[in-house]
Amino acid sequence: MPFDILSLLPEGVIRHLPVLVVLVPLLSAPFCAAIPNWRITWGITLVAIFFSGVAAFGLLQEAYAGEPIVYALGGWAPPLGISFVVDKLNAPFLILVPIIGFLATLFALPTIMKDIVEEKRSLFFTAYLMCLGGLIGVAVTGDAFNLFVFLEISSISTYVLVALGATRDRRALPAAFNYLIMGSIGATFYVIGIGFLYAATGSLNMADIAARLPEVMDSKTVHAGFAFIVAGLALKAAIFPLHQWLPNAYAYAPNFVTVFLSATATKVAFYALARLMFSVFSPELDFQMVIFHWVLAPLGAIAAIVCSFQAVFQTDLRRMLAYSSVAQVGYMLLGLSLASYAGLSAGLFHLFNHAMMKGALFMAVGGVALSLGSTQMKDLAGVARKAPWTMTAMGIAALSLVGVPLTAGFLSKVALFKAALELNMSWVVVVLAMSSVLAVLYVGRILEAGFFKTPGPAQAKVTEAPLMVLIPLWVLALANIYFGLDASFITGLTDGAASVAFSGVQP
Repeated sequence: MPFDILSLLPEGVIRHLPVLVVLVPLLSAPFCAAIPNWRITWGITLVAIFFSGVAAFGLLQEAYAGEPIVYALGGWAPPLGISFVVDKLNAPFLILVPIIGFLATLFALPTIMKDIVEEKRSLFFTAYLMCLGGLIGVAVTGDAFNLFVFLEISSISTYVLVALGATRDRRALPAAFNYLIMGSIGATFYVIGIGFLYAATGSLNMADIAARLPEVMDSKTVHAGFAFIVAGLALKAAIFPLHQWLPNAYAYAPNFVTVFLSATATKVAFYALARLMFSVFSPELDFQMVIFHWVLAPLGAIAAIVCSFQAVFQTDLRRMLAYSSVAQVGYMLLGLSLASYAGLSAGLFHLFNHAMMKGALFMAVGGVALSLGSTQMKDLAGVARKAPWTMTAMGIAALSLVGVPLTAGFLSKVALFKAALELNMSWVVVVLAMSSVLAVLYVGRILEAGFFKTPGPAQAKVTEAPLMVLIPLWVLALANIYFGLDASFITGLTDGAASVAFSGVQP
């Protein structure tokens, strides 16, 4: 860590950081619901997320300095009680959610005035804090059923957040309903799988399940539980072909919601999948290797190519970027399915880079839409002449998405290439190369329209995005450049996460 955060906090606070990182946003939500002035609730939200971010960095510092942190809730020691756990595998996700959340909250100040009617804005921030707290809870819990509880807290809040986009576009309502149905199916599959594991092991604590599994590993109950868990979390992570809820949710939700979800929600679900597959189960198991090689790897490859191809033909910028997100999840899945230290580290490396890329891209689209009033590709013509700062930041993030050298996206793609070649899986390199070529095509459409086409009458009203949009946008854009030059901080985190997954350290 560049500086010692723990030295700034009282000892009593440090002792309870694992629970405070979740509790502060969740307890702040009712206050937002009770306060009618939405600007005050925006301030409360910002402060709550800032505290969670400080707590998350403190936990990261502790986790990387020693042994995993185990916090027993209510004084009930695991496995009887629920425990929160922080180690090198989940600590990076604990900082990802508050960082993106803080930047997205800055972005929200000007954008929700257009996207959300005033009387609903306080409730909007209430749902947002519940969503953020739920996502952090998914990352920090060491209990398999408690993970389901936090997953549902975040999901139910997300359905509400997406539906609030109906102020701008009525299609947000069916998008939210579709998301609700698909999300409920995924949650049901997951909890059925956990039920099978409980029947086989008699425990819900992840570490305890992992310790008991070797005795019952040949049980059909365990195999069925594993299948249900993978299917449920695959749906939550928008893994192809269980991604159909995502394009409409991203396209019709309020701009702020799309920014936050694209950079966090699927990433946390992907973490949960990695946690259960590597820390509870084991990549050395024969049936799990079959899933890696014959299910997840082909699905990741198909997603990388097919969804990139679909993105090429989209006419709406947000739908284009949504299909791109599914393709990028395919990249991460290919890294995970290599079932190697280098593969998992590379997949997680791309996950964090993708959060920066897509967060910046959706922010830029939202910033342009504030004055343009449209997210259609045809209306982007010549916008860079009217909003150079916004479009330049978009261009940087777009180039990182393609994988241009000196950007973060380039380094994570190289890491994926190396991990695949180490295992002589050259077909993975071919798939990633083909997907990258397709990314050039749809990213090229954005850059051509914005920078090289002649603006028309519709673009005359376009102005530069507000400062509260430009600040978080450029933080993410510059991060894509900085981590393209020196990614040691992120790779240190992802290598640490992979070391936990392959060293038998349990949550």
